[in-house]
This record gives sequence, C-alpha cells and structure tokens, in this order.
Amino acid sequence: MNILTISGSLRGDSVNRKLLAEAATLYGGEVVEADLNLPLYDGDLEAAEGLPAKVKTLADQVLNAEAILISTPEYNKAPSGVLKNALDWLSRDSRKVLSGKPVAVMSAAAGRTGGETAQYVLRNFLTPLRANVVAGPAVCVAFAGKELKQVGWKTNAT
Repeated sequence: MNILTISGSLRGDSVNRKLLAEAATLYGGEVVEADLNLPLYDGDLEAAEGLPAKVKTLADQVLNAEAILISTPEYNKAPSGVLKNALDWLSRDSRKVLSGKPVAVMSAAAGRTGGETAQYVLRNFLTPLRANVVAGPAVCVAFAGKELKQVGWKTNAT
C-alpha cells in the first residue's frame, strides 16, 4: 500500500511527524512524507503563475496515494496554519485530488486533550474537499512530548 503522511508541523523533530512514522509502519508498503513548506496561498500568485511547483508535487503525491495519514498539533484550538495552507492550495488543483481519498486523522499536542479540538476542526476542513475521512478510532496523544520521552523518543516539539 502506498501511504502519504502529512504532518501539520514543519519541525524536523516533531512529535506529530514521529507519530505518523510509527503509524505508517503498521500498514507496510511504501510511505511518502509530504513537504508542507509551501508558499502562503495567494490568489494573485496563482493567477499569474498557476500552482507553484511544490504544490503540484504535493497534489501529485495525494493523487497517487492509496491512503493518507494526517497528524496535527493543536494551536489555539485549531490545526496548524501550515496544514490549513496546504489544504487551501490542494483545493485549487482542478483534479480534486482529495475527493474520495481515504484519510485518517491523528493529533499530538502538549495539552491534556491531545489535540482533540484540532482534529474536529481538521475534519471540517476536509469536508468540502470531499475526502473520505475515517471516522475512528480517535488517536489523540496528550502531553505528547512527555509521553514520547517515556517510550524513548527524545523530543519536546509538537
């Protein structure tokens, strides 16, 4: 199975990135990690140049994946801006790359709810893109940095 992992954090040592890597090993097959280091969505840029090359690469990865795993930190009760920006760009691809695509959502956050609210908001973000969001089970890692240190991962980043 070809799985695309999408971390809502750009940090190299991100807890969410580590959570995705661990989850992806359970599925086997090829795992591709998305790069969300994209320009901010700008309608003028899109009108002048079309989709940026990095956005086209991400859209192709989404289109070619059999399933997608997304893990997001929670910033102010919402998914990261980086993740929202990527979804905004993907919505502009005429191929509707997320339509019907199986998507599992997870979160790891420093707080006691483990990003539960961010997951709820993210599921709403995915609705107009017509992704086939897996209903459950919910995976919310609370006090993420502390929890992962207990299993031997050295990080304090979300």
